[in-house]
Parts: sequence; structure tokens; C-alpha cells
Amino acid sequence: MDKPVLVVMAAGMGSRYGGLKQIDPVTEQGEILLDFSLYDGMMAGFDRVIFVIKEEHEEAFRELLDSRAGKYMKIEYAYQRLEDLPPGYRVPEGRVKPWGTCHAVLSARDRIDGPFAVINADDYYGPGAFASLYDYLENGGDKEKYDFAMVGYRLDKTLTENGYVSRGVCRVSDSGYLQSVVEHTRIQWRGSDVVFTEDDGVTWSGLDPHATVSMNFWGFTRSMLDEMQAGFPGFLDRALAENPLKAEYFLPSVVEELIRRGKASVKVLRSEDKWYGVTYKEDKESVMAALQSMKDKGLYPGRLWK
Repeated sequence: MDKPVLVVMAAGMGSRYGGLKQIDPVTEQGEILLDFSLYDGMMAGFDRVIFVIKEEHEEAFRELLDSRAGKYMKIEYAYQRLEDLPPGYRVPEGRVKPWGTCHAVLSARDRIDGPFAVINADDYYGPGAFASLYDYLENGGDKEKYDFAMVGYRLDKTLTENGYVSRGVCRVSDSGYLQSVVEHTRIQWRGSDVVFTEDDGVTWSGLDPHATVSMNFWGFTRSMLDEMQAGFPGFLDRALAENPLKAEYFLPSVVEELIRRGKASVKVLRSEDKWYGVTYKEDKESVMAALQSMKDKGLYPGRLWK
């Protein structure tokens, strides 16, 4: 079987952060958050990485990665292009927002020929998550159903003190399999409570802080690409009619539909690690302190790439 490949979604616009946050250094050694994911991935067994980026950002990524992680892992680039649509479809006038996480992964479809993991470029996931997912992909494979996996995190360990975040809140069976994912695009702390709103703050509802959430750390077989591509026209038909400028084709929506139709099972690999990310500029200081503390404790070398 082909070795699992790591797919990194790095074409996001970083609108709340105010810049290309994926390549902003977070250590005194000039390492970016992504360096830690690549290091953890390499230690888990991943030796090939496909970055999904905007074409105009390739030079910036190469300058940061090729001489560091690129010395130890095979790095490739795929471009997420707004006009990469099925025949007969066109980008609606005024659309600048990418088409979402499914579309990002589909941008690498010609480079993936076996099992693959998917992560965000701007999240810290922890070494245990990479080890467990790589092991699952290496030893798994489709049977009577597609055999997928997802790393699940505890909601209260994935929030920032500096604003709201988007999270997929999961319902998990007693046997540890994903049953559903509900996307909430505005979750935040309110005092010691975790709350969300669906109407721009007019009303708020509470969430269980120990709920399992998706951080877009997925493990798929090659079958997922075929399913995403098959479902893309249907998504576009709805999007172009209802929300042509902002609708997004999300990974959880396709996964949930496959579960509902009995075509896929998704094992939830639970992680107790704390998530770190730079959603807002104000997050950077605490993330830098946390990563330095991990280095001080010997969890990472002083310089990741030598």
C-alpha cells in the first residue's frame, strides 16, 4: 500500500489575522507554526507533504520550507484556484473567497494516489495526534465501508482568549465513531462558559466545554477524493442560488453525508493535547511562550531543523 501523504491546507486568506499568518515566525529561531506540524508529522512517519496554496505565495513558502523541512521530507505544491470548477460552471462576479476545505483538498487530487491526512497550516495539533493518525492510515483501508479517521479535541482546549473561532462540534458513538458534525462559526468564551451564536450575537447558547470538536485533522483513503468531486456540482448548484459570494464546500459536510448514507465509518482518535493557533494577532505571544516551554521541557529540540 502507498504510504500515507500529508496534505496541508495553506491557501486561507487570514482575514481576521490581517496577513499571511501561515508564514509568521513563532520562535526566536524563526520557525513558523507549520514547522512544528511538519516535525511532528515526520517523526510519526510522514515523508511526503503536499501544500495547497495560492500560486502567488509559492516563493514565500519555498523560502521558509525548502531549506528546512524540505531537507527531510519531499515537499510538493498544489494551487487552489477559484476558477478550478467542474465543466459548465463559472466563478460568480464579485467572488474572491476560496471555495472551502473540500475544494482545497481537491486542488491536490492529481498528486494523491493513496491514503492521506489533512491539516490546517495555522494550527498546532501535537505529536500524539500525528502518531495515532499515521498508524491508523498505515494499517487501515476501505472494507465494506470507506475507512476514515478524525482526530478529536476537547472544545475548551481549542479556544482563544482573544475572540471567536469556528469549530465542528461532533457527536461520537459509544464505540468511538463519528455520527455527526455541526459547524459553528462563532464560538467563544464568556467568562468561564463556552457559548456560540448563529445570529451575529443577538442570541447566545451554551456548549459543553468537554465536547469533542474537529480541528480539520482528517485521515482519508483515496475514495474521499472521488466522493468530494462527485458532490461538488451539487454544492455549487446550491451555493450559486443561495450564497454565491461566500458559500464554502466543507470537509465535514461531505463526511457527514457519507456517514448518513452508510458509505463511510470515521474513527475518532481522541487527543488530550491543547490546541495552539494564531487566529488573531493577540494570540501570537501566548503561542510563542507555549512552544518555547515545550522546547525547554525537551519535547522539541532547540532548533527543529538542522
